[in-house]
Amino acid sequence: MFGKVLIANRGEVAVRVIRACREMGVSTVAVYSEADSEALHVHLADESICIGPPPVTDSYLNMTSILSAAVCSGAEAIHPGYGLLSENSKFASLCTTCGIAFIGPPPDVIDAMGDKDNARKTMSKADVPVVPGSNVINDINKAKVAAERIGFPLLIKAKAGGGGRGIRQVEKPEDFKNACETASAEAMAAFSDGGLYLEKLISPARHIEVQIMADKHGNVLCLGERECSLQRRNQKVLEESPSPAINEEQRERLYHIASRAARAVGYQNAGTIEFLMDENGHFYFMEMNTRLQVEHPVTEMVTGIDIVKWQIRVAAGHRLPWKQKDISINGHAMECRINAENPHENYRPSCGKITLLHVPGGPGVRFDSAIYQGYTVPPFYDSMIGKLIVHANTREEAIRKMHSALSELVIEGIEHNLELQLAITRDDEFLLGKYDTSFLTRKKVL
Repeated sequence: MFGKVLIANRGEVAVRVIRACREMGVSTVAVYSEADSEALHVHLADESICIGPPPVTDSYLNMTSILSAAVCSGAEAIHPGYGLLSENSKFASLCTTCGIAFIGPPPDVIDAMGDKDNARKTMSKADVPVVPGSNVINDINKAKVAAERIGFPLLIKAKAGGGGRGIRQVEKPEDFKNACETASAEAMAAFSDGGLYLEKLISPARHIEVQIMADKHGNVLCLGERECSLQRRNQKVLEESPSPAINEEQRERLYHIASRAARAVGYQNAGTIEFLMDENGHFYFMEMNTRLQVEHPVTEMVTGIDIVKWQIRVAAGHRLPWKQKDISINGHAMECRINAENPHENYRPSCGKITLLHVPGGPGVRFDSAIYQGYTVPPFYDSMIGKLIVHANTREEAIRKMHSALSELVIEGIEHNLELQLAITRDDEFLLGKYDTSFLTRKKVL
């Protein structure tokens, strides 16, 4: 087991990893930007090292500074969290070059699944169903031919990256050229790669993902599925597990497909395979996230498995102690993302000092966050400031518990989306579990 781990991230995920390491008796090193000098992860870690000014390109994406901090501190491994450098194969390779373990899959697997076009081809060869679409397009005339073959409406997607960037939905041919140009420009700015591919729009659709954990000894486990259809601008808002949209026969088929997909690329560590399900119950591979997911706590709540601890153990060479038959899903879990933004003003981000904070508690209630009373939310980073997670015996009980916890959570001094989350948990369509990915586009819940 590692003696010291550096966390190459910030915010709630950095706090989450530090807590897991503490419980394992592993020392931690936090890195931080000048804007995060008073951040919670800086105070909780055993050591903290400033790696640059506020912009992420100068700090949290600065590979040289992060690796220098790891070498100087004597860290044996780096946990990248999610976002930032978590799916950067170059960074994973550099860790190996420096004699530091990367807590995640090998660089070649990150490359294989990070390139969305290559991932689609790989999955097709493994007999994993993919959404009908095109190969990578770099020429607008060829793109138009591919679009006519696929048919409208369709989606334009960036071949690299994720997080909803570089995606455009196109309803009619006359909007296609402009959508390609803006999607490519956004992808280039976010991922330094403007390559695009096209997909047939599956609508109505459910967004369902499977949590994978795999070790270095060929063992692959499916740790249940998560329902992630509640999204705004391709960003998840609320997740739950298990999905209310699938039955046991579909679930068994989904796990079989996901396991086959993971084995096809020799996957190691934690990862998530994302699928779309159409109205006829057919699953289509979307992409694989080769990292820890934001919504991993709902899986932890229903399986009792600490995913972060097992990421660290697997990276250190440990075997997973279970077989697939040992994995059981108990009860129902739900997560609401708490964002510093104003839903009434086109989700304008908010920053400033938190003047009052009250966090709900009780059995089956968890709040993963890096905020505290008196903390100043900086303007430089993602707007998510916390995740409220609940667990109960049934979905109905989980919804009631979530509604109660949201009502009790108090955050003053900044704007946030608590009112939106409360409105979602009251909505009849949500209560029945009948929602799909168009829910927040179709409905005005506030």
